[in-house]
Amino acid sequence: MNPILLAVLSVAAIGAVCAVLLVAASKLMYVRVDERVAQIRDTLPGANCGACGFTGCDGYSKALADGDAETNLCVPGGDAVSREISGILGVGYKDVLEMVAAVRCGGAPDVRGDKMEYDGITTCAAAKMYYGGAASCQYGCIGYGDCAAQCPTGAICIEDGIARVNLKLCAGCGMCARVCPNNLIWIHDDTITTLMICSSHDKGADTRRKCSAGCIACRKCEHECPVGAISMDNNLAVIDYSVCIGCGRCAEVCTTKCMKIALFTNKARIDATKAAK
Repeated sequence: MNPILLAVLSVAAIGAVCAVLLVAASKLMYVRVDERVAQIRDTLPGANCGACGFTGCDGYSKALADGDAETNLCVPGGDAVSREISGILGVGYKDVLEMVAAVRCGGAPDVRGDKMEYDGITTCAAAKMYYGGAASCQYGCIGYGDCAAQCPTGAICIEDGIARVNLKLCAGCGMCARVCPNNLIWIHDDTITTLMICSSHDKGADTRRKCSAGCIACRKCEHECPVGAISMDNNLAVIDYSVCIGCGRCAEVCTTKCMKIALFTNKARIDATKAAK
């Protein structure tokens, strides 16, 4: 037989065998793809914040398609996303408990003292390891913006040496809270209106010396609260939100104005989060 013809026939035979093996493998090893996973993934805002309890939006999408998760766990997406997911899965809609971030510190440089001049790496994590940073108060905002760098929607900025939250952009994902070395950022239900914006546990005199905007544990708020929602925990006023009626009396009588009243509801979270994708 002609050597060239023999080589051609051999290659053709090998190709045919490989093709049969590939077809068989594709049938035996086929994994069915649920198209709903991609649909849900496109619906989610893409923050990959983990607030839902899963490994990012991909993990949450798969869990939803498998029936292993509720449709209302995407805090950044809010009610709009929950409603879309419910439509894709053909299940009943569930309301999302929207969350927002609050920085529990009012110690800007103009009201606080500094114990030193910090000249190290300009991150909060690094400054925390060097005597807690420049500020005299060890509990306050260090002010180098680790939270701002982590925020997927650009809702946090450093203003006057302290972290500030833009409520119109905040998605309530909690990524900022996870990187704050002083645990100052509180992710809370957006229906809450009364906030304590101090985290110091120093005695009143020490707090006053370090920061004029700090809680001095004077107990005025505790005594004036009409429903007994406020108590002292290690020199810091604490609000029991299961009792608080949001009357604002505590903020009115607060000596250092560290008790605040604010409105957090009705923000365009989903649009801001999607814009940041």
